[in-house]
Amino acid sequence: MARTQVLESVHGLTVLITGAAQGMGELFARRACAEHAARVVLWDLNAQLLEETAGKLCAAFGHESVETQVVDLADPAQIAEAASQALSARGIDVLVNNAGVVTGKPFAQHSTGQISSAMAVNALAPMYLTHALLPQLGLQRPGRILTIASAAALVSNPNMSVYAASKAAAASFSDSLRLELEREPGRNLAVTTFCPTYVDTGMFAGARRMLFTPLLEKQQVADRAWDAMLRATPMVLLPWTSKLGQALRGVLPRAAWDLLAEKVLGIYHSMDDFSGRTPAVVQPAADPGRGTAAD
Repeated sequence: MARTQVLESVHGLTVLITGAAQGMGELFARRACAEHAARVVLWDLNAQLLEETAGKLCAAFGHESVETQVVDLADPAQIAEAASQALSARGIDVLVNNAGVVTGKPFAQHSTGQISSAMAVNALAPMYLTHALLPQLGLQRPGRILTIASAAALVSNPNMSVYAASKAAAASFSDSLRLELEREPGRNLAVTTFCPTYVDTGMFAGARRMLFTPLLEKQQVADRAWDAMLRATPMVLLPWTSKLGQALRGVLPRAAWDLLAEKVLGIYHSMDDFSGRTPAVVQPAADPGRGTAAD
């Protein structure tokens, strides 16, 4: 299989980040600006937060090529339209599939709308967006696709049935795409799948600490994911306890693993008190999906 060159930075490249108005998405955007990306395209559903973030980036880095696009990732038509606009100027070199929604309650308590939204944003949107951008990724310039999945994609957990299913789909898609692209000659394009446990972005407010597994600090997680993307690392599990859990789950009888996960590691009770981030008030744009340059 073809080997992809390691990148020192995204200097001179165009970066598109979903869920870029806050949390890890904002940190990825800061990293792109700090590394002098030629163009940084920020997608989010919340127009007000998005413009505020773009303004902070421009003030901090003097970056004249920060663009914002208000996009509802649950709507395939908006993804297609916004992707077309993002491509029209120069093309995209680095795609960060960061946006996500968390549902943390028994499956029976989910509405069909919540199920549809989680699957659409977490699983289908990365596929639709990657599909739209793929024809030009990694051909003229080095390319990268970074998909933020979750450790929940790799282990069953009460109160996470829908979220885990959506992230499992994202992780399987991302790593399978990596294998396909490694067989394709003529591309300098690498795919990284990043699977952390709970991160302190506010999305997992109320989640309980698991044994030897603290709530991860978002700056460290974002830096680790970004560096893995630059190095073309195929998959990252974070922290080390995730790797240990995968090994134990693979060798232990199911009943023994369930007992360990519930009584010792605390995995099966980690979402018992989940509250999640208080939803931000979404300010719709006058023309949803249309890109605007931030001053």
